[in-house]
Amino acid sequence: MRSDERRLRVLQAIVEDYVYTREPVGSKAIAERHGFDVSSATIRNDMAALEEGGLIHQPHTSAGRVPTDRGYRAFVDTISQVKPMSSAEKKAIETWLEGAIDMDDVLIRAGRLLAQLTKQVAVVQYPNRQRNALRHVELVSISDHHSILIAITDSGAVEQRNVDIALSDEQATAISSRINATYTGRTGIEISAEAVDSENLPPLERAMMGAVVTVLKDVMTDEAEERLVMAGTANLARTNVDFARTITPVLEALEEQVVLLRLFADVGDELAVTIGEENKDDGLSEASVVTSVYGKPGKARLGIVGPTRMDYVNAMVSVRAVARYLTRILGS
Repeated sequence: MRSDERRLRVLQAIVEDYVYTREPVGSKAIAERHGFDVSSATIRNDMAALEEGGLIHQPHTSAGRVPTDRGYRAFVDTISQVKPMSSAEKKAIETWLEGAIDMDDVLIRAGRLLAQLTKQVAVVQYPNRQRNALRHVELVSISDHHSILIAITDSGAVEQRNVDIALSDEQATAISSRINATYTGRTGIEISAEAVDSENLPPLERAMMGAVVTVLKDVMTDEAEERLVMAGTANLARTNVDFARTITPVLEALEEQVVLLRLFADVGDELAVTIGEENKDDGLSEASVVTSVYGKPGKARLGIVGPTRMDYVNAMVSVRAVARYLTRILGS
């Protein structure tokens, strides 16, 4: 084995042992636990080279070393292929998410599940409504002056709005049918009253159709502030010792949701890991963030936030698995 390959294996061993034990890792421990066919002296030389390269450092006067942000990055970059979950784990995820009753419930469940799987803080971004296409519309008459429009998007979101017109049950059904026939599969910017075939309708019903389509367009193009679901914040308290200062900056960054939304927008890979100083916000300079896209390409992201000393392999496997099942469920 070449010296550079062995040093990479030594780095991997240091990361794995430090994540598991929380203790600085020495050459003797590496030789005993990982079956290197070289002496402890050779491993010490490898560790010296890794330290010179900025991949590990010595936190105290002890002989042990811990990874730096650059070391974690080098380790993550060696994970060329994320192993799939077991059949039992996949079934558990599928069962848990499929029990949801609506869009809000499925995202909340996804966050809780991800926090449980990784023991970190889970963050799930709501899909942007402007990128959603219409799946189905239903009009319901509720009084002599008001009706309710219920719109279901292809992301699984269910939105409802009041419409200030009186409709009979027959009119509500007829208008719903025409709108569904015209706009199913289209996004909000493709919706306009002129596109509906209403030439054969009496003037009053044509006006009703126009009013309903206007409300529908508002629903489908609403630029409401993007929302996040968070779960597992208490997990940070259990990892407080992993932060050189305190967890306060991380908590503040989580509270400022715009920080996470900006971070989500900046990463382009389907499965992305940002470590320590790679995160542009100072509050996350001692944290790592693992995220993945879910839904149709570019729809939204979910992920986890935790200390740089985390189980990256498990985090990447869990984030990708939940994202894929979420995509499958919302697309069904």
